[in-house]
Amino acid sequence: MSNLEIRHEGPVSHVWLNRPTLRNAFDATTIAELMHTFTELASRDGLRVVVLGAHGKAFCAGADLNWMREMAGYSWDENHADATGLADMLWAIASCPVPVIARVQGDGYGGGVGLVAACDIAVGTPTVGFSLSEVKLGLTPATISPYVLRAIGERAARRYIVTAERFDATQAHHLGLLHEVVEPEALDATVDRLVQAIVANGPQAVRAGKRLIQEVAGQEITPALRDHTARHIADIRASDEGRAGLHAFLNKTVPAWQQG
Repeated sequence: MSNLEIRHEGPVSHVWLNRPTLRNAFDATTIAELMHTFTELASRDGLRVVVLGAHGKAFCAGADLNWMREMAGYSWDENHADATGLADMLWAIASCPVPVIARVQGDGYGGGVGLVAACDIAVGTPTVGFSLSEVKLGLTPATISPYVLRAIGERAARRYIVTAERFDATQAHHLGLLHEVVEPEALDATVDRLVQAIVANGPQAVRAGKRLIQEVAGQEITPALRDHTARHIADIRASDEGRAGLHAFLNKTVPAWQQG
């Protein structure tokens, strides 16, 4: 991968944006590589968690300048195909069957905000800043909007999408884009703590828990939804992992996934 660095450590995979001199900005190649990587990770046996990070001062500065120059001459069909690639890549991250943690060491702009929002958990440092900067260019953050709205809510999006204001880590934490803000020297330890918390849990239960959120979030609590959740817990209780976990808890033993 020319624009990514990928490292597998047992059940944990690390994906690094690796264009530091270009502030890890998107181009067609980076988007395709992220799409390919997360598609491959989705089918990786034994995977428990993915950490998405970036090398250099910026997390992701949005669209690469040269890529934007190319897009300036695109037809509608070419723009649609290009935007579909970005939309599909973000979905590949968001729908990854295991949790994805964003390790945010630097600023995120435009699509970079979308990357953070598409992850399940995000940790950043106090100096990072964000901007939904598209309207400054006469554009809109259309492809990232489902994830941004889900992360910060409609009310906050009504402000930051139309003003393109830069907001800092404290505000990002307040809005829900970042779950934690820690000093730079504590960033890796915090991410590792979250990784270890996830790995300590039942692997199939974690995957099922992520699916449950996707299926239930925003839904009206109807009889059909209540039955769906009842079926969900019945399935997991009756599974080999569910039975083993309950047995270990009741007998004060260590479940298999915490051994070794």
